[in-house]
Amino acid sequence: MPVNMKNVPCCLIQEMGAKTLWASLSILRIAWCLLPQTGYLHPDEFFQSPEVMAGDILDLDINRPWEFLPTFPCRTVVTPLLTSGAAFWIIKLLHQLDFKVTSACGYVLLVLPRLLITLLSFILDYTVFHIAPAWGSNRWNAMILLAGSYVTLVFYTRTISNAMEGIFLSVILLLTSPEKIHKAKSHHFIGIILAAGIFNRPTFAAFALVPVLFWAGKTKDCCFSYQSFVTNVLKLLPSSFSTSIIFISADTLWYKGWLTFTTQSFMDQIFQKTVLTPLNFLKYNLNPDNLAQHGTHPPITHVVVNAVVLFGILHVSVVFIFLKMLKRFIMKLFPKSQCNNNQNKEGIPQHTSLLFLIYFVPLILLSLVGHQEPRFLIPLLLPVVLLYSTCYRTGKMTCAIALFNIIGALFFGFLHQGGLIPSLFHIQQIVQSKPTPGESLNHHTILFTHTYMPPKHLLCLNRGQTHTDVVDLAGFDESQLCQKIIEIKKDISRENVLPNKKNRHHFLIIFPGTIAEVVENCGLVFTGEVVFAPHLSMEDPPTLLQLLGGNIKKYLGLHVREIDV
Repeated sequence: MPVNMKNVPCCLIQEMGAKTLWASLSILRIAWCLLPQTGYLHPDEFFQSPEVMAGDILDLDINRPWEFLPTFPCRTVVTPLLTSGAAFWIIKLLHQLDFKVTSACGYVLLVLPRLLITLLSFILDYTVFHIAPAWGSNRWNAMILLAGSYVTLVFYTRTISNAMEGIFLSVILLLTSPEKIHKAKSHHFIGIILAAGIFNRPTFAAFALVPVLFWAGKTKDCCFSYQSFVTNVLKLLPSSFSTSIIFISADTLWYKGWLTFTTQSFMDQIFQKTVLTPLNFLKYNLNPDNLAQHGTHPPITHVVVNAVVLFGILHVSVVFIFLKMLKRFIMKLFPKSQCNNNQNKEGIPQHTSLLFLIYFVPLILLSLVGHQEPRFLIPLLLPVVLLYSTCYRTGKMTCAIALFNIIGALFFGFLHQGGLIPSLFHIQQIVQSKPTPGESLNHHTILFTHTYMPPKHLLCLNRGQTHTDVVDLAGFDESQLCQKIIEIKKDISRENVLPNKKNRHHFLIIFPGTIAEVVENCGLVFTGEVVFAPHLSMEDPPTLLQLLGGNIKKYLGLHVREIDV
């Protein structure tokens, strides 16, 4: 029997439409991951998880970052093991069962870990669905804002530790929400997540501070109790301590190996070999000289720039609402002031005030650190969508939010350093190709310049191989670039003219189009070229004159050229 839509309440129709939109955006999130996205957010998305795990589990040739060296380890291996490591263990198991994916090796190594993070990102949706009403937020508005945000579509589908930090925060918010504030045994899970989050990134303490304090001190009559606070904090200790021991043990075994019974006392070995990665992380990042190497920023960068880049109108609106609330609070403190004549008598809901604290306290605390990047703030996505979900939005504002997220998704998902990953897939096919009978073996020297650090594991090279050398010149001085390339070319040429040579040497250079003129003026002979577009390097952006010159693909592309040696 057909349904008469006139008899269906308007709010129910809106909810059905919201559910359909959320489901569509969720499917887009998974498809966006599988496509795959070619944009390259930051080297940490590879070098804090999949690059390391690919070397340790799949025994591939990698570049091990300094944070994962046994001399001064600053990153726990537990979180990478449970994410990228789990994905690579699946691949290893398939290889042992003679199910190999050699031709699509790079794609599988890229997408499988990302897919796991993407599936974990739905914990954010689950959290919003369950806690939005308790915080006074509009459930389905918040769900759509979350699913439609480019931060969800891009950052929460990548193997970056900040994404895991946001997932841990969502679990904390779920466990400490007002409706579950007195749920029995929740302290065990809060303690576990608190410890795991801090070992993943010590900055997690700033994000979890307000919700955990609220949970610990709140009583059944909605008042703060110091006795309740102390009691609940003590309840967190057993699970937090146990989880910390697991992380410390795993990190110590991974970086230092098993403790042995020797003439040296067992306790001395424990003190010498025990690895405390959060402590090393803090030691490194609290050193101003170390931060200066990564770049220092003004304290207002997070509030004025980074949060706007990530959340756009949502952040700006929440800031203005917060300032109004702050003004209202000040007016209440000074009731006899002249500005009190037009005072808004309406009280501020306690939960709304707390939600503002959950958003702004970590924002302010992270602003005290000299080095500030947008990705550090992605855990704040969940509180900002909860806050904004109750705001009135005009049709123009909704369109502006949608346009902002489309632009952000395309820029970070495909344009930003977007040629590097496809170029690695292309190079992987070249270096893995087998010579035809009668041909000499091929040796390849692959030189990257003015790109982000290439994740070597995507080339699928076995550890110890000697037929491919990868050289990363990063942002090498352009005035000396030709000299460096020519020096490498001469070394390779000498190898090719050696008598009784068994290998045929090839020299590939990968560079963005913005330095094409520099490379072309080096007096080199090129035997082939492939251009991967779009590719935009914000460290070497094209000028407006270059873009208006008509050859957009050249300047918004990553060039792979073979040099005649």
